[in-house]
Amino acid sequence: MVILQLLIYCLVFTLMVRFSVRGGAIDGLYFYPKAVQDRAIEIGLTTRETINRKRKIFMTEFYIVMLVTLVLIIGLWNHISDFKTAYLYALLFLEVMNWYDGIVIDEVWVRCSKFWVLPGCEDMPYVQTIRQMLKKRLFLTLIWVIGAAIVAGIVAMIF
Repeated sequence: MVILQLLIYCLVFTLMVRFSVRGGAIDGLYFYPKAVQDRAIEIGLTTRETINRKRKIFMTEFYIVMLVTLVLIIGLWNHISDFKTAYLYALLFLEVMNWYDGIVIDEVWVRCSKFWVLPGCEDMPYVQTIRQMLKKRLFLTLIWVIGAAIVAGIVAMIF
C-alpha cells in the first residue's frame, strides 16, 4: 500500500510541475539557473518581475498541495495519528519526493526533453550537473528531517 501511496505522491508532484509550465517552459523560468533567467530577460522573453511573481504563485500552490496531500495520505488514508509513526511516514515520503525530483524530474525529464530548451538560450546549460544535483539532494535530505516533524505535528493535531 505504501508503494502505491508513494507513486501517487510523486504523480501529484509531477502534475504540479507540469501544471506550472502549462504555457511552455518560459512559465517555469524560476526553475532555471540565474544566468539563463538573465539571458531570457535580456532577449525579451520575460521580465524579472514576471519570473518572481510566477515563482511565488507556484511555490505557494505547490507547498499547499503537497502538504495537504501528504497529511491526507498519512492521517486519513493510513489512519495514523501518533507523532512518531506520522514522522516516519512523512520522512519517507519527503525523502522519496526529494530524490524523485532530482533523478526523475531533473535528470530524466528536464535533461532529456527538448520541451525545457528556451529559444535564444539553447547554448546555455539549464540543468545542474550530476554533482550539483547530488549536493542539493543531500542538503535537502537534512532539511526534510525537520520538515517531516512539521508534517507529523500537523497530522497528530488533526487526526
